Amino acid sequence: MQWFMSQIERGTFEVTNPYNRHISVIPATAERVHTIVFWSKNFGPFIKGEFGKKLIDCGYNLFFNFTINSDSPLLEPYVPRLRKRLAQLEYLCKHFDVRGIVWRFDPICFYKTKNDKINDNLGDFSLIAQKASQSGITRCITSFMDDYPKIRKRIASIPGFSFRFPSLEKKKEIILKMGKELERKNISLFTCCEKDLLGSLEVNSGIRKSACIPNDQLVEIFGGHLSYRKDAGQRIKQGCGCMVSADIGSYHLHPCYHNCLFCYANPASGFTTNKNLKAQNISICEKKS
Repeated sequence: MQWFMSQIERGTFEVTNPYNRHISVIPATAERVHTIVFWSKNFGPFIKGEFGKKLIDCGYNLFFNFTINSDSPLLEPYVPRLRKRLAQLEYLCKHFDVRGIVWRFDPICFYKTKNDKINDNLGDFSLIAQKASQSGITRCITSFMDDYPKIRKRIASIPGFSFRFPSLEKKKEIILKMGKELERKNISLFTCCEKDLLGSLEVNSGIRKSACIPNDQLVEIFGGHLSYRKDAGQRIKQGCGCMVSADIGSYHLHPCYHNCLFCYANPASGFTTNKNLKAQNISICEKKS
């Protein structure tokens, strides 16, 4: 956040394309930025530094994607304990516009350990849903874990461990059960990049495709004007509904230290044992002229 705030003060971000190393200059003034979208599993440092208040006082709109999964020291070893994350969610909902806070339960994972038992990370879902509903949350985004070579490489050193991937029918069973439970708590369920799963559901299931950067929703909450064009750099064919924004984060300059086994972004060899460092992704939505 110190780096982020220094760039805000400067008025621009310099973003390096990870593929061609091209540097883009992104405007960062409140006159040019409609909304700052924060993504994290740990908003503790953000809250402690009162960065939200500072940014709002400067004229920025803030939107939060908060991933809160079940407690799992195996899958997410350096994420704060669930009670702390739920306290952070409650704080955000009390101090910021709750319409601009989305709970992500993501991804849903199945895995086998050396005792041959198939486990999942759904154990705390009901508790999180209850606490989220009490805080005023109305949107939950979820998806099932995707398989990537870097994930297989990462878990190769864990004896007897492997991820398992449920059938489409099993996914339907799980997602419909989640949807019904959330509906009773006045929370709508959305899927992230789950085109096949979403297409297999009845139209009246109430489960819809998500846009994790929802420019139309940002305009509805904060007013103003934004482009509703889909972000071509995302997985549109897989069902991504995100709209155009500028990602100003960098896994090279700002690596994540949560060490999640299912992470698709961090390199397989890029893990660390430094649990005192935190990470969050940041995107900004530029105002439409």
